[in-house]
Amino acid sequence: MFVQIRTLSYNLLSNPPITEVNSTDPASIDIRSLAAALDAELTGAGDAAVTSVTHDSRQAGPGTVFVAIKGSTMDGHRFVDDVLRRGAVGIISESDPPAGSSSAWIKVADARRALARAAAEVFGHPSHELDLVGITGTNGKTTTTYLCRALAEAAGKRSAMLTTVEYRIGDQSRPAVRTTPEASDTNLFLREAVRQGCDVAVMEASSQAIDLHRCDWLRFRAAVFTNLTRDHLDYHLTMERYFDAKKRLFDGRLGDAPAASVINIDDEWGIRLVRELTASGQKVLTFSQRSREAGETGLESSGHFYAENVKVSLLKGTSFSLSTPVGQAEAVSPLVGRPHVYNMLAASAVAVELGYSLESIVDGLSVCSGAPGRFERVPNGGDFAVVVDYAHTDDALLNTLKTAGELTDGRIITVFGCGGDRDRTKRAPMGRIAGENSGLVILTSDNPRTEDPMKIIGEIEAGISETGAEFRIVPDRREAIFTAVAAASAGDVVIIAGKGHETYQIIDQDKFDFDDKEVAAEALAALQEA
Repeated sequence: MFVQIRTLSYNLLSNPPITEVNSTDPASIDIRSLAAALDAELTGAGDAAVTSVTHDSRQAGPGTVFVAIKGSTMDGHRFVDDVLRRGAVGIISESDPPAGSSSAWIKVADARRALARAAAEVFGHPSHELDLVGITGTNGKTTTTYLCRALAEAAGKRSAMLTTVEYRIGDQSRPAVRTTPEASDTNLFLREAVRQGCDVAVMEASSQAIDLHRCDWLRFRAAVFTNLTRDHLDYHLTMERYFDAKKRLFDGRLGDAPAASVINIDDEWGIRLVRELTASGQKVLTFSQRSREAGETGLESSGHFYAENVKVSLLKGTSFSLSTPVGQAEAVSPLVGRPHVYNMLAASAVAVELGYSLESIVDGLSVCSGAPGRFERVPNGGDFAVVVDYAHTDDALLNTLKTAGELTDGRIITVFGCGGDRDRTKRAPMGRIAGENSGLVILTSDNPRTEDPMKIIGEIEAGISETGAEFRIVPDRREAIFTAVAAASAGDVVIIAGKGHETYQIIDQDKFDFDDKEVAAEALAALQEA
């Protein structure tokens, strides 16, 4: 059954700013030396000093080398004249220089690869001066990043991090522009982290970013593989290509292989990754929530780091027995749910690899509340719970709903949609999972972008209809959240999935102000006043 309610209407929100830093402390290098490092052809004078490199014409100025990239929607060559007027001392491009040009021009085979190498050279390889941790996987990257930072801070280390949510150095934070910045932005950020005395930096490494060479020439002290489930197949096309993109973080194709790889072996792709890396002699640490026996994995043990006696409470968080190569301890965390145990195991493995004590690890786990919008409770004085979660894949939604199911004997009411202009293959599976694990599902809009919201909902509906579950179609997300809260009874859990920390919706080409947590709070307040 379904009921259709209202249409879409929202308020405009401007794009978040690009991250900036105060000082670069760049390496001393001239254009000729930079061209040599890139093994590339140089035309024009090569004596000018290079103090910065960028792909963004707005960041160009005196001493800058500009990398002209032909993107899917924009060609950087359009801005060459502009950056030269701004004082740029050279251009890196896959093309020949324009006829009559006297500017320094470095011709390369691949501009994105060159951007990464040039950024590392110009900014003095800042990743070599930090314990840099890279985290990849379909789910859990952001929370694991926050946990790694918390464990570093608990060990007395000054830290920086790049996440989907924010870019942070110490106590200074800016909203994130993208999950993994371009290589020039990342190296600039890491150089500033070094300048400010950071010991550790933790960053998410998305599969697209790896594929687009944004992580090339970064030296990772540790790299984490959380899991691999269906997502981004609009970009990668197949799971094999998706896996191969992730694998590049671990196997040395980015430059140097990480000193240690930390891998989830409760994931079938993780097992495969362990086998392939150990066959090449690389150091691998594994983590698991399963028995210590080899079992179905075929590996010698279930993991170097494992969790037993896991207990989860919506009010008290999560506790478990943590076993590591350096000892055992009882871990207690404000994070809620078994999926977060994987994140905590991964962060603990990184911490041990970096030499932190088991005592400081337990301390860090006890205070880290994780990333915004990851199974985050909305304050509610009533007799049911409202949770906002970023789950936007079928596997992530299943984990979220299973967690909710473990915490209540009441009904689960799920509000969700799927993003437009993104992987369509997960829409019907997400509908099916929602139907199988919820008492009521309210289908709504996520970020429809240039797609028709009702068409997206129709593709989700095809999956939920197979389950026979009760559902309603409420295209306006605000109205959908109000509908879910109004439908809740004592003991129920309302799950608002898909957007998590995001404070906007994207409709067509525009961003509109929208925050699931704020709207849920308004719905709860309206219910109390009724």
